[in-house]
Amino acid sequence: MPASILVVEDERDLRSAICHALTREGFQPRTADTGAQGLSLARSEPAPDLVLLDLNLPDMSGIAVCQALRADPLTRAMPVVMVSARAEEIDRVLGFEVGADDYVTKPFSLRELVLRIRAVLRRRVQPPSAAERVSCGRVRVDAGAQRAWLDDRELALTALELRLLILLVTRHGRVHTREALLAEVWGLSPNVTTRTVDTHVLRLRAKLGPAAGQLQTLRGVGYRFAETIEGSGDPE
Repeated sequence: MPASILVVEDERDLRSAICHALTREGFQPRTADTGAQGLSLARSEPAPDLVLLDLNLPDMSGIAVCQALRADPLTRAMPVVMVSARAEEIDRVLGFEVGADDYVTKPFSLRELVLRIRAVLRRRVQPPSAAERVSCGRVRVDAGAQRAWLDDRELALTALELRLLILLVTRHGRVHTREALLAEVWGLSPNVTTRTVDTHVLRLRAKLGPAAGQLQTLRGVGYRFAETIEGSGDPE
């Protein structure tokens, strides 16, 4: 069955061009021209496989739409690709912070857009392998299935929180600088001045609860994920 793409875009000509390109490439587009309509369609059945979300909508911002999607258990794991004319890296940081899986700036080629959509969908549906299923202390991740557990309880994480946790757990014991994490998880230049990594680490610790101490800070260096909590470094 073709993947269903919900296109939330208020510019009629651009929306039409995107839908034409998606249909040509074998996707099944659905459209919304406001944030409220987009949220309604995202929560309806059958659910879209991915949301292509413009940031400048007439009734609410795309940021607010993405936050609402991530706050709803029905749509929390739904892939979101943001589209915006705002090309500054700080705007990309904000998009990733609220849970976008990718961020595409206007103007863009339709071919590039389709390739980016395919890449996000491929990351979500790629079958897991034994190497992608890793346990470290009380935390277990499955990179292929894009899931994580604390003991036997599945963790409710945003796309970026999950991506960060999977990277740290699959490479547990290794120290990662903030710059390296910013580049690998967010795809951002290490020269960007932002507290994005620190903010996500704090959120992860809150959701890890009794295992929060496994995610350790090495002052002046970066972060690592450890097997145990005792004597394993500064958790702040």
